[in-house]
Amino acid sequence: MEVVNTLGRRKTAVARAYVQKGSGEIVINNKDYKAYFTTSVLQYKVTQAFAVTKTMDQFDVKVNVKGGGVTGQAEAVRLAIARALVETDAALKPLLKAESLMTRNPKMVERKKPGQKKARKRFQFSKR
Repeated sequence: MEVVNTLGRRKTAVARAYVQKGSGEIVINNKDYKAYFTTSVLQYKVTQAFAVTKTMDQFDVKVNVKGGGVTGQAEAVRLAIARALVETDAALKPLLKAESLMTRNPKMVERKKPGQKKARKRFQFSKR
C-alpha cells in the first residue's frame, strides 16, 4: 500500500499526515505522539479516529504540524488522520462522521479592530 497524504487544520494549526499500513506507530514532528502531546486528553484526541474505527494497530502515521497551540495542533492532527482513514477505506466515513471527526472546525480568533482595545472590547468611554 502506498502512503496516503492528507491535511488537517484547526485555528492557525496545520497538520500534514502521511499514513500507511504498519504496526500502529504515531510520530509527530519526529517525536512519539506521547512525548509531543503530554496530556492524556490530547493523546486521546490524536488516537480518537483509530479508536472509533477500531484500526488502532493497523497504520503507521507520520505527522508534520506547525502553528497554533497544543489543542489546535491535536485537533488538526485528528482531522488529518480521519481524512487519511477515509481515503484508505471509504466505508469508515459514516463512523467518523457520526463522531463529527470529518468536520473542519471553522472557529478562529476574530481580528482586532482599529480604535478598539481588542476585537470587541472598547477603550473606556468618558462622558465628561
